[in-house]
Amino acid sequence: MPINQYTVFIVEDDPSVRDALGLLLGINGHAVALFADAESFLRAYRPDWLGCLLIDIRMPGMDGLALQKSLLEKGSTIPVIIMTGHGDVGSAREAFRANAVDFLEKPIDHDKLLRAIEEAYSRQSEEETKDHARTEFDGLLQQLTPREREVMSLVVAGKHNREIANTLGISARTVEVHKARMMTKLGVHGVPDLVRLSLTGQGNGKPGDER
Repeated sequence: MPINQYTVFIVEDDPSVRDALGLLLGINGHAVALFADAESFLRAYRPDWLGCLLIDIRMPGMDGLALQKSLLEKGSTIPVIIMTGHGDVGSAREAFRANAVDFLEKPIDHDKLLRAIEEAYSRQSEEETKDHARTEFDGLLQQLTPREREVMSLVVAGKHNREIANTLGISARTVEVHKARMMTKLGVHGVPDLVRLSLTGQGNGKPGDER
């Protein structure tokens, strides 16, 4: 999705701060959605939302760090920027451990905020690209037979034909046949291309593992 179709989701309990941020970002061309607390955001949240999240760290009820962790538990990849009027090293460390893009102290420096949003959008775009690659890779894997998947996993692991043959209890010639068919189906022209495709499609998973 084009970056200009992303949204900044602002979760801030102070209405004056919330409205001021919404106005600032709107003037700078950003689509915004405003929420008064973490609970209302979670009730409205949809996994297909794209953009970034701008969260106040201290709010009644669920605080910003708890919201950030809750989204991670849901599998959300939407980047998070934390705001605080009471910054401390411990909170900043906790936010960054949960993959926060930035930790901004109030009063918010507008230039720093806009740069943080640009960085967040860049991360979101990269995640979209990875998701697309994983989806394409999953589609390609569906074309492979179970044996071809086994051969692929061993090839990507660096095994030679004879090692694969011994592992699977088949002949080296049969391994070559499976490997050739597997590479044709995946549209790759050699082991380096196969490894690259596997790593791209699987992210941090083990090559050849099913998701």
